[in-house]
Amino acid sequence: MLLPAEKQLRTVLAQFAQARIEHDVRPTGRTSRALEDATYTLCVMTGARTTEQALLAADALLQRYLADRDTTGQKNATLAA
Repeated sequence: MLLPAEKQLRTVLAQFAQARIEHDVRPTGRTSRALEDATYTLCVMTGARTTEQALLAADALLQRYLADRDTTGQKNATLAA
């Protein structure tokens, strides 16, 4: 599976959150479609079949990106020393 770029993943998560909030506050056909689109995109991006799985996968990916940044930062600090 190809990993999404962190920025793209964060953008899709923000779109999902906004769509979820708008649909919960004032459900309409437009908000329903926006939520379905955001959910579909998030599922495709994470390789998940359900919203819950996609959110868990996105969380794991964000943790991975953070760990990778920490590791890179430590390597750069070692090289500078």
